[in-house]
Amino acid sequence: MTFLQLLWFILICVVITVYFVLDGFDLGVGVMYPFLGKTEEDKAVLRRSIGPVWDANEVWLLTAGGALFAAFPPAYATTFSGFYLAIMLVLFGLIVRAVAVEFRGKAPQYAKLLDALFVVGSFLPALLFGVAVGNVLVGIPMNANGDYTGTFFQLLGLFPLVCGLLGLAQFILQGCSWAAVKTTGALHERAEKMRKNAQIAVLVLFVVASILFLGFENVPMSSDTSALRILFAAVVVLGVLLGFVFDGRKERGDLSTFISSSVICLGLTGLTFASLFPNIVNGKPFSSSLTIVGSAASENALFAMTVITLIGLTLTIIYQVIIYRTFAGKITPKEAQEY
Repeated sequence: MTFLQLLWFILICVVITVYFVLDGFDLGVGVMYPFLGKTEEDKAVLRRSIGPVWDANEVWLLTAGGALFAAFPPAYATTFSGFYLAIMLVLFGLIVRAVAVEFRGKAPQYAKLLDALFVVGSFLPALLFGVAVGNVLVGIPMNANGDYTGTFFQLLGLFPLVCGLLGLAQFILQGCSWAAVKTTGALHERAEKMRKNAQIAVLVLFVVASILFLGFENVPMSSDTSALRILFAAVVVLGVLLGFVFDGRKERGDLSTFISSSVICLGLTGLTFASLFPNIVNGKPFSSSLTIVGSAASENALFAMTVITLIGLTLTIIYQVIIYRTFAGKITPKEAQEY
């Protein structure tokens, strides 16, 4: 395995983690929208909390897909063909969510319809991303050429579904944590209460998923990353525990809890990639798995992409820092009127 091959494996992990953290709270706010927003003012504040940033956050998903396509083409081909229906559902969700966010404040006559689209468009990706990760971990049916040989319903096993629920719970935790950072009053109190419940759900589902994976899924894993797997599992637990510690603190408690929730995202993504290594997609049978070395593009292509990525990611990070600094602070109902 070359340095550039390993670098791009790690880079994709980093990009997915950033997406998990940032668009995670967008999707979480959308899923919890009818439970947090009891009044029109509350709903406007929730939409305003993600309105200026959601589209920039979604760029990280496109970046992850593009990086996988360019750096590991066979892995891109196998996963996108195998998860075709699921990907179409995710894209449908992201499209209708965008429509709902952009038009909700401008077309009040369609308020109920757009609210429903906002919730559905957030729920589908939040659930299906975890299901996809669960399948990649336990292996997807493929032949020696890397072609997917299963059906859509073969992707709905017990472990992938639990991973889907774990991902959904983590998105909800991100969303409630972000809502607590950005809101005040009764809306803030509801976000705090639901944040606590989501923390418990994440911890319980993480334990269940770990038991299923280690006890019932016969997936060979590299001994080279055993220490990393333990480390990232500890990071997940630490993030949950810190969330309970910071929860309820008056000074900077909400921001600290959001950061601890983001630490969980880091732990879950890192644990996934450490469990896959040196594969990038596990197959059934395991001998058909797509390895990093076997799936990587040429060294020249990886080098050119590295240079371009360093420039592009730097500009993206600068832009997002400016946006978040510009729209920092709590949101008042008056500020949210246009949403």
